[in-house]
Amino acid sequence: MADKRLLDILNESISRELGALTTYMWQHVMAKGLESPEPSEIIKKTAMAEMKHAEKFAERLDYLGGVPTTKPSPIKVGGDIRAMLKHDVGLEEDAIALYKKAIKLCVKLDDPVSRLLYEEILTEEEDHHNAFTTLLG
Repeated sequence: MADKRLLDILNESISRELGALTTYMWQHVMAKGLESPEPSEIIKKTAMAEMKHAEKFAERLDYLGGVPTTKPSPIKVGGDIRAMLKHDVGLEEDAIALYKKAIKLCVKLDDPVSRLLYEEILTEEEDHHNAFTTLLG
């Protein structure tokens, strides 16, 4: 069995990804108005990426002997497209901070496989953050 701290942060990561993907999925459906087509498509693609992240974290957690959570972090939907994107920027900033913390833990625990997983997903989260902040102008 792996270090409990690693199992816990993997489950926290899964929960965050489940919450984000659900938020983005509903935002994509709810986005309305003349300014919505491009952001809506970016939000939809991001939701799909977050689903893959949750799956990768769950597979790693399972391999390490943990049980993946099914409980998402808080989900927030509604508002205009600008409000949605501002919320999304915050979600991505939270993920970036969590995954940097996880990378430090993986280094401390000498777990290069988990570290690499977090580094790869961190890169994608930074891309999501950039896409949302660019849309906001």
